[in-house]
Amino acid sequence: MGCDPLDLKLDVVPRSRFDMVDLRGLVSATHGAALAPYPLCLYWSSHTTAGFLDRSVASRLVERPGVAAYIETFRTIFPEGADYEHDQLDRRVELAPEQREVEPKNADSHLAFIAAGLRTCVTYANRPGEPVCFVDLDGVNAGRPRCRHTRVIGFNREDVVARHQIHVPVSNHPVDSINLKDPRLGIAEELAEFVRRQGVPKGRLRLSLHAGERHAGLTVNEYETLLMQHDLPEVLRDPLRFAIEKGRHAIANPRAVPAKTLGYAKYDLVRLMNQAVERLGLSESLVERLLAKTLAVPANRFLRMKRSVSLLVADEGRGKGSLVEGTYQSTILVQWHRAPHRTRTIDVTLTHIQ
Repeated sequence: MGCDPLDLKLDVVPRSRFDMVDLRGLVSATHGAALAPYPLCLYWSSHTTAGFLDRSVASRLVERPGVAAYIETFRTIFPEGADYEHDQLDRRVELAPEQREVEPKNADSHLAFIAAGLRTCVTYANRPGEPVCFVDLDGVNAGRPRCRHTRVIGFNREDVVARHQIHVPVSNHPVDSINLKDPRLGIAEELAEFVRRQGVPKGRLRLSLHAGERHAGLTVNEYETLLMQHDLPEVLRDPLRFAIEKGRHAIANPRAVPAKTLGYAKYDLVRLMNQAVERLGLSESLVERLLAKTLAVPANRFLRMKRSVSLLVADEGRGKGSLVEGTYQSTILVQWHRAPHRTRTIDVTLTHIQ
């Protein structure tokens, strides 16, 4: 019989806007060998611009400084300060005037988070000495570091408790994003009740697109109207749009034809990729293949968005487990082609971590 799960909450203070912290190493530095008895760990972030790579991707990058090269590709595609509607704070009607004064202009960080397939909740095998990268894309605002809240849970095993299925109505638009927390859908309440009925004190709720679903993905991020209804659809239609717009300022002829502008954007990405390949000694790497697909432009090949997301379940001192989400976190379904019947099916699996 193993130890009961160990639940640790850690605050991370980034050193720069783009930063990477070995969260497992931070646990060792602050809690010693507390995680040593556990074969598995769950890592959780309460944010929408800071999270973790899926372990299948991380396993191919973590032994080299490849995580930084992988993320840098997306930071090049989504440059800071490009013409994002999300960053036009005077149009953010949901913000109070005083909040607009301090709100970060971080659309690039949200889009890079989504496109790179970063996650807010992941599980890893607990291997001593193997880092687990906490990737922060917006760690400093107006020169001040932001405090990031994370959680690490050491556990012994994970057992499936119950399964469920939800049907998400979607519009007839080929490009669309649906906030599963939209109260008009009732999905958030349905999932909360599903978790409550099972009485799991600590676990994971996994949402996965049904096997037959195509041209869609799931992410956990901020559902802000300008970001999700304007900036993200622009990316789905033209993945290089913001890199191209940002690059226009460096072009001598401001009336250059789009083909020329596209050439500059591609050149920058190829140069970045060549540097990464040389520095890391990679050949036919994940990052190199990603770039080749990106230059082909189709969104379904460009986006590293996943078909599934995980949400943390914990009792939070209330005696019964419930979904634990950061203040601005929403589960979002994104599609880049019409659904045949204007609905998409998501399979739901609740597990108990012990």
